[in-house]
Amino acid sequence: MRTVENALGMEVPLNAQYIRNMIMGAHATHDHIVHFYQLAALDWVDLVSALKADAKAVANLGQKLSSWTGNSYSEIKASQDRLKTFVESGQLGVYASGYWGHPAMKLSPEVNMLAAHHYLQAIEYQREVNKVVAILGSKTPHIQNVAVGGVANAINLDSPETLNMERLYYIKTLIDKVGDFVENVLLVDTAAVGAFYADWTQYGSGVTNYLSVPDMPMDTKGTVFALPGGYIPGGDIGKFVSFKSYQDPFFRDNVRESIKHSWYDGDWDRHPWEEDTVPKYTDFQDKGKYSWVKSPTFKGKPAQVGPLANVLCMYAAGHAPTKKYVDRTLALVSSLAGAKVGIAALHSTIGRIAARSVRCAVLFDTLKGQWQALVDNISKGDVKTFNRPTFPAGVQKGFGFHEAPRGALSHWIVIEDGRIKNYQAVVPSTWNAGPRNSEDAPGPYEASLVGNPVADPERPLEVLRTVHSFDPCLACAIHMVDRQNKEIVKVRAV
Repeated sequence: MRTVENALGMEVPLNAQYIRNMIMGAHATHDHIVHFYQLAALDWVDLVSALKADAKAVANLGQKLSSWTGNSYSEIKASQDRLKTFVESGQLGVYASGYWGHPAMKLSPEVNMLAAHHYLQAIEYQREVNKVVAILGSKTPHIQNVAVGGVANAINLDSPETLNMERLYYIKTLIDKVGDFVENVLLVDTAAVGAFYADWTQYGSGVTNYLSVPDMPMDTKGTVFALPGGYIPGGDIGKFVSFKSYQDPFFRDNVRESIKHSWYDGDWDRHPWEEDTVPKYTDFQDKGKYSWVKSPTFKGKPAQVGPLANVLCMYAAGHAPTKKYVDRTLALVSSLAGAKVGIAALHSTIGRIAARSVRCAVLFDTLKGQWQALVDNISKGDVKTFNRPTFPAGVQKGFGFHEAPRGALSHWIVIEDGRIKNYQAVVPSTWNAGPRNSEDAPGPYEASLVGNPVADPERPLEVLRTVHSFDPCLACAIHMVDRQNKEIVKVRAV
């Protein structure tokens, strides 16, 4: 979408920008809540230990940490009874694969129980914010309303069948409801886990070149953004360089990918516009090819993407909501840990998890702003949501980027006479999961595992903690091939 718009030099109506922004913000808020509670928290929280907790002590702890109204004794006791039923039945379901009782688990039963209680509540709140995506995008997760040139949402305040004020005010109630959970539960739980596992600020830093892209465009051309982005080399936020627009040459000219250690034909290092994707599986080769993932670089070096990169770049750019939530989180961690914890602690496994919660809170603030901007623009009489694209003869090249939940996502296209000649995607999990590049420098996953402690080699919980902190999505980063060279699918552009 943005890729083609970039190639054609198109502008996008303001209403379409705001609607897209709200869809992306709500989707990422949902994603970040799910990541902490349903996907990563159980690397740190021992649910079986939670059964030993005193429910009254848990309620007192929860009420001491925040003003969240869902931390009453009756609600916590109900969650504990529910968890006990799971354990006693022997059918743990989603809890079955946890490393319960692992020596690296060190939270008290009361802290474990509070986190388990919030795990169950999070299921409800991530569903609420996902309704915003469904209302504006027609369905979720695979939205149906976005098109090159804008969105398909018709705006008519007098029609019950289009986007009207009744729908918009319902969206606002959902945003406000979920914001309370993010600020008073997610941020607090993340800070508490970070404080109790403060030693994990020493592990998992890996690659500290950080890449993030600006997002939430506030004009029709993609030159003004609610959320800044850029590049930080070597972890030094004083050297932050921002990306200014959707046409930014600093971003455009410095992205490359290598396949030296990837199962594709050849050994090249190319710009995405010049790439091909020709599978050539060789089996695992320690010194050769060993991954389906390509190896992206920025300015010739591996770069870490994701919420940590995004938060550090926004912090370096002086983004006020980011600074507010970073400072608030670090202050709470310092208070609970009994020692000053500064921003340098974020360069770590636990820092990546904290940054994701900070970004979730920033997105909540941004969602409110996008809603207000949309309503204000409609009140001026502007109901336009789409500009029709035209495809000229000749060759056009374009790229589009988005700060997805897992980090910087970019697509690259070459169009010739109105048809796609080449299309490549450089996705977040490719940046982070990529194997060694053309210079044999390890990617972020590999680099972050160096020096991690492992208490029990048969149950490598610590390895999971670090890899899970990136929120890996290898389904996004790899290609599938039939080893008998049979054609799986053919797509024809018409």
